[in-house]
Amino acid sequence: MKKGMTIIACAFFLLPFMLLSVHSQEDMESVDRSVFDNPQRPAAVFKHEAHNETAGIEECNECHHVYEDGKLVEDESSEDQRCADCHGPEDQGNQPSLVKAFHVNCKGCHKKQKKGPIMCGECHVR
Repeated sequence: MKKGMTIIACAFFLLPFMLLSVHSQEDMESVDRSVFDNPQRPAAVFKHEAHNETAGIEECNECHHVYEDGKLVEDESSEDQRCADCHGPEDQGNQPSLVKAFHVNCKGCHKKQKKGPIMCGECHVR
């Protein structure tokens, strides 16, 4: 009986962590800005799944890149990490800050493709 209660208690304790891992990028509605102490703008609207469908993006590494020694590693993806896991509040050598990384990657792609928002208020909707 005691062993059964221990298993139930452990499962109850671990349930919130398991549910957090189930929350996927497909459910994403906006860019996570929780790493910023004093954000100047609202979170950028970003519906992950709808964006990729509209943009025709099938490979995660088109956005979720991996660099080693300053070089892009082909066919590697960082989709299991947050952008903030690699990009901090300030530039670090060749690694851009989190804000710069978002703007260079997202806005840069929009400019290159000649579609998608590029003005501040188009992503950061009040």
